[in-house]
Amino acid sequence: MRRRTFGRAAGAVALAALVAGCGIRTTSVPVDAGAAPSRVPCATAGDGTTGAAVGGVPVRVFLVCGSQLETVDRRSPLPEGKADADPVRTARLLLTQLLAAPSEGERRAGFTTAVRGPLAVKGGHRGDPVGTLRLSRQPEDLTPVALSQVVCSFAESSAGAGDRTVLLGGPGPYAPKRYRCTTELRERPESAPPTAPPPTASASGPVPGSSPAAPTG
Repeated sequence: MRRRTFGRAAGAVALAALVAGCGIRTTSVPVDAGAAPSRVPCATAGDGTTGAAVGGVPVRVFLVCGSQLETVDRRSPLPEGKADADPVRTARLLLTQLLAAPSEGERRAGFTTAVRGPLAVKGGHRGDPVGTLRLSRQPEDLTPVALSQVVCSFAESSAGAGDRTVLLGGPGPYAPKRYRCTTELRERPESAPPTAPPPTASASGPVPGSSPAAPTG
């Protein structure tokens, strides 16, 4: 019995000396490493096309991957040069991409989308600030992650209002809000998108693709 105890003690001393010799610091505090974290690449090898013509317009949307928002490059079937000239058309193009199911390559890379239909976008009401976009549902009625996807995809494109913001409202008479796509929002899309005061309403009438304001009384 003593020989076994002595042998185990000697083995432990030798192991400690070996660890110290390798430059690994030992600790007397128990460490619970837990399960290994799951990792996804969050990158696609292809062009992100989701059944669209290869010769379409390149677009970039924000999808969910690893609990964060990551950009995905796709191509839309809209002819080249048609999107950037019209912010409303750009917004519709982006929204179509957000509503589309991720391609097989995107799914393998870990991408998903929280944006669900029915959902449409058009220009602002009469009297809205220039550049306003109106969703067919109130922005606050979308899930936080879905709204974060929409805000960042619009704000980072020609549909945005500049400075990584987008003027966004719903179908009702409520004033639009200026939503910001920040680094913090991309890292935590489940949080509410931050807002800033919108500019003064336009007195020049509705923007292209707009509809008359809903009656208030």
